[in-house]
Amino acid sequence: MSQLEQLKQYTTIVADTGDFQAMKAFAPQDATTNPSLILKAVQKAEYKPLLESVVKAHAGKSTDAIIDRLLIAFGLEILKLIPGRVSTETDARLSFDTEGTVAKGRELIRLYEEAGIARERVLIKIASTWEGIRAAEILEKDGIRCNLTLLFSLPQAIACAEARVQLISPFVGRIYDWYKKSTGQEYTGSDDPGVQSVKAVYNYYRKFGYATEVMGASFRNTSQIVELAGCDLLTISPDLLQKLADSDAPVERKLSKQAADAADIERISLDEKAFRLALNADAMATEKLAEGIRQFAADAVKLEQIVDALR
Repeated sequence: MSQLEQLKQYTTIVADTGDFQAMKAFAPQDATTNPSLILKAVQKAEYKPLLESVVKAHAGKSTDAIIDRLLIAFGLEILKLIPGRVSTETDARLSFDTEGTVAKGRELIRLYEEAGIARERVLIKIASTWEGIRAAEILEKDGIRCNLTLLFSLPQAIACAEARVQLISPFVGRIYDWYKKSTGQEYTGSDDPGVQSVKAVYNYYRKFGYATEVMGASFRNTSQIVELAGCDLLTISPDLLQKLADSDAPVERKLSKQAADAADIERISLDEKAFRLALNADAMATEKLAEGIRQFAADAVKLEQIVDALR
């Protein structure tokens, strides 16, 4: 079996892309998107008709409303190709606005349901700020499932679990990037700080019985992916999916409930003050969270400019 086939024995595979053709090729269970991926997709010739049709159909609406419908249009096409769930992201500029994020999450679900999609097939992606986590807590109580993204630290993960969010997406590759730049070292296998971070979160969740799903994200190489075999889900870009499909090297399960139960882990209690202090104490997590929000916000603006140019 290929590494991809072996990995599917232990972990749910998710396609990290806005490219429909890639989803057809690798048959993932779920799919995730973000503003950067959608921006990249709409600039390809094969997706221009979808972009143009959405803008034309909703030309009289605000740019913000058209963007919402564009995200839904991509989500609907993705859901035709996968049996599971699609993650659709809220505007990163709402990352510190609890009420705004709740309103956006409800609007996106309304649009999906209006198109005949059950809310169980959609995850609303929200940045793992304190405000974002509080918004997710409210949405989850409404039966709207959430995917907390831009997650780089255990305190963020614990706050998400306490809020009973459906799923978190710890960013392996971006953690790796920060440490590589900071130390000048190359990390591989189990020594990779991004891999270690996800393992710590997974073990904490399983040790203390949290139901929140862990989905490793933002990978730089297949070594990082293979080291997390056994994680609940892994969201993987098409190029890395292809590399896994082309290799038949052995894949062993690395994460399990049994290993988590055996781990020596201390339970941590977090209120807002403790959360902010712990996050601030982690330079990597603080910097990468802020950088990620800026990047997604900038790409959201670029997407708006593309839409406005077609109106």
